[in-house]
Amino acid sequence: MLKDPNAEMTFLDHLEALRWHLVRSAAFILVIAIVAFMNKEIVFDGIIMAPKNTDFLTYRVLCDLSERYHLDMCLDKVDFNVVNLNISGQFTTHMWIAFMAGFVLGFPYLIWEIWRFVKPALSQKEISYSKGIVFFTSLLFMMGVSFGYFIITPLSINFLGNYKVSEEISNSISMDSYINTVTVLSMSTGIVFELPMVVYFLSKLGVLSPEFMRKYRKHAMVVNLIVAALITPSPDITSQLLVAIPLFLLYEVSIYVSKAVSINREKSLVS
Repeated sequence: MLKDPNAEMTFLDHLEALRWHLVRSAAFILVIAIVAFMNKEIVFDGIIMAPKNTDFLTYRVLCDLSERYHLDMCLDKVDFNVVNLNISGQFTTHMWIAFMAGFVLGFPYLIWEIWRFVKPALSQKEISYSKGIVFFTSLLFMMGVSFGYFIITPLSINFLGNYKVSEEISNSISMDSYINTVTVLSMSTGIVFELPMVVYFLSKLGVLSPEFMRKYRKHAMVVNLIVAALITPSPDITSQLLVAIPLFLLYEVSIYVSKAVSINREKSLVS
């Protein structure tokens, strides 16, 4: 007997629908992971290990800025070796990084599938207010990952990899430690850059307001500086500002997002 397409879905029906959205997302991520696994030279030599080399884009840009504006930001050496300590370390790391590549590149599709699952439960007005949510969520995540990879990761690797308590001690960094530094910093920044989207949903729920965010702007600035100091181990204030300024801008953008949500809510109440 065929089900009525207009009938209300049960809890189990919702779980079944969600399962297939997640299965399609996992399959898409798996395909990208397999492609990444088959192209290890590009993934490892061209991306993962690139921040260790002095010709990395970030280092070249910092050196150019140093020469042009007479600053001391040129990072001309990365004095450490990356070594593998486990017999299966390189293979398992290869698989893990392939999965991470699949997740990062497949993130927009994952968000799109989640949006397809949530969309039928929304009213037409809510759908119109949420236009572009997949695009902006994906864009912010990719911007965050790029910021973490091109800014935070090379600054951290350069400082920590070259730091020595004695010239008698050379640095040989384990592969796991190096890989974790690159992936954790890049992925965590991708998540942090989702702040405007988090503020959007919290504002829709009435938990946050632009007035509240403006009131605690100074506190947010202090938190931003602390976060910047923590994720950029270098004591150089220039490096910390390179991280802190985008976080400040992100907070300001979030205030405008919350304000736009509040205005739309007031209009809907009036109408």
